[in-house]
Amino acid sequence: MATLLIVAPVFALIAAGYASVLFRFVSESAHKGISEFAFSIAIPALLFRTIVVSEFADVSPYRMWGAYYGALAITWIAAMAVSALLRRQRGGSEDGVVFAIGSVYGNIVMLGIPLVLSALGNEAAGPMALILSVNTPLLWLCGTLQMEFVSRKQAGSPLAIVWPVIADLARNPLMLAIGFGVIWRFTGLGLTPVVDRTIELLAQAGAPTALIALGINLFRFEVKGEKPSILVMCALKLAAMPVAAFVLARLLDLPPIAAGVIVLFAAMPTGANAYIFAVQYQRLVNPVSGAVALGTLLAAVTLPVVVWVVAGVR
Repeated sequence: MATLLIVAPVFALIAAGYASVLFRFVSESAHKGISEFAFSIAIPALLFRTIVVSEFADVSPYRMWGAYYGALAITWIAAMAVSALLRRQRGGSEDGVVFAIGSVYGNIVMLGIPLVLSALGNEAAGPMALILSVNTPLLWLCGTLQMEFVSRKQAGSPLAIVWPVIADLARNPLMLAIGFGVIWRFTGLGLTPVVDRTIELLAQAGAPTALIALGINLFRFEVKGEKPSILVMCALKLAAMPVAAFVLARLLDLPPIAAGVIVLFAAMPTGANAYIFAVQYQRLVNPVSGAVALGTLLAAVTLPVVVWVVAGVR
């Protein structure tokens, strides 16, 4: 029952966002404004306040990164190997990179942040920030570098690839919120009651708004095209990666909260950023779209199991 109380409201809000577009309570284009509010204002406020006021467990960032990105690397390699088999019929080495991105790039912001905070509480803020601070730039950079390598398109210096990622990172509201939150925490000044209450009001809107935006966004994604590719991406993302993360978290002896963050983030379904990557290179656009849609639907079944396992370990 406790697991149901954690997971059911999360997916109920996603369903509400989807239904609001389906029944034309809001326009499909409404996702832009709602998403911008969630990820430029509300979620950054949530991250900033949580980092400033929460008590953090003492955990090594290297062990955290080793567990999460070790699981991601294992899944990436497995995805490349499976894609090589499927590619016999499709052709094109670039497909393998997009296939791997679709198998590892989870929805850890829209779905992961609300679910992790609901399941583990504010103690999860520190471990969560460690993953969030490097996830998007690292995955985007690795995917871009590998794509340029297999396609042999890169004519300029490596800085031409790295610089846009750094520039995006410097402007990303989530990264800025994490950075300023850590800096403010180290000052020891805390938050005055008025400032704290103001930020808290914004933060309270973060999780529900992000979930509603996710539901609205899902209306754009369809399960069509190469069904085997979609199913394999979902299997790797929802099963293989969290299992690998669980094993590595145990091997690296992570504290229960940190291990819970790692496993839950690893268990998130394929996110919209993987679709954006596929569109950018015009490779496997339909399969990745299908993995986003079907993966989110299947996560309604798999995530309660993962939450139950995490709660049991704690």
